[in-house]
Amino acid sequence: MAANNIISNFILLPLSKLYGFGVGVRNIMFKWHILKQRKFDVPVIVVGNIAAGGTGKTPHTEYIINLLKYNYHIGVISRGYKRNTKGFVLATSRSTPLDLGDEPYQIFQKFGREVSVAVCENRCDGIDELLRIDPQINLIVLDDAFQHRYVNPTISIVLTEFYRPIFMDKLLPLGRLRESPKAIYRADFVVITKCPERIKPLEYRIFDNKLELYPYQKLFFSRYRYPALKPVFPEQTTKTPTLQWMSQDDAVLVVSGIANPKPLVKMLKRNPPRIKIKVFPDHHNFTRKDLQEIERRYNEMDGEDKIILTTEKDAVRLANNPYFPQRLKSVIFYQPIAVEFDSARPDNFDYELKKFISEKIQSR
Repeated sequence: MAANNIISNFILLPLSKLYGFGVGVRNIMFKWHILKQRKFDVPVIVVGNIAAGGTGKTPHTEYIINLLKYNYHIGVISRGYKRNTKGFVLATSRSTPLDLGDEPYQIFQKFGREVSVAVCENRCDGIDELLRIDPQINLIVLDDAFQHRYVNPTISIVLTEFYRPIFMDKLLPLGRLRESPKAIYRADFVVITKCPERIKPLEYRIFDNKLELYPYQKLFFSRYRYPALKPVFPEQTTKTPTLQWMSQDDAVLVVSGIANPKPLVKMLKRNPPRIKIKVFPDHHNFTRKDLQEIERRYNEMDGEDKIILTTEKDAVRLANNPYFPQRLKSVIFYQPIAVEFDSARPDNFDYELKKFISEKIQSR
């Protein structure tokens, strides 16, 4: 194993350095105004990360939407990763995950009556078109756009994981970093995500010291809460199980197609039922063969009661999949995720975000 790692590092290290050089040149071109940024007449919140995937962008984007939707008419724009469409697409009641991508579709399903949701690879074009369609929008939220530097944001919020922070990672393809950890200087708020229930004072100090944030930057810590399970096919389900009340004789098949399912699995293993796991790649589009494999694994599980449990992001793809077996529709559920911020720190995320946006609007 060690020999394989050495060989892998030997091959990937030059590629990582070459990648870092390219990203560095691009950032310098923005710094020297060779590549131009655009400011918009409405405030723009960018939610993003430096590592590729798995930091919790969508749950935090949803938290921000829920926090601000009563004070602003919000427009949400995402790239729409792995969608089957191109260019600008406005989410409507006829949209599917293949039209928008699973994450924007999930956001639209939750907030579509309260916010406008669209996807576009070019965020500047996306903002222009969304404001043309809905001129009442007075706040834009860009999901996963920290590296899309053609937009000059009002506020940048960068996420990094508690158990794999940017200062312990390396540039692609050797690690998961999209750019140097030093790029965090462009963030206004930094959020350490997926934190444990209790954070030790030493752990706070490690992040304070290692991140080396400037005085103008604010640091927050967040964790996931897991509300009650929900059925993927509500019309097919008469009763929703409660994990805490399932017994050791029951079984759960976990189906995951997200970048980092470890926090979910860790939470599930605290409960009585036996856990079996089937992992797919992030943003995976389930094929007929995949669903046959899921059905086979479910049939082979022993248990007085047994269910299939998936993530919220996977649920939107499975619910719209024409190949999903009819007999499994009554036994598949998803685990919602809610974000909560650590209250041990002096700064309050909700207050600071609202204050920051208000001050920026007043200074225009």
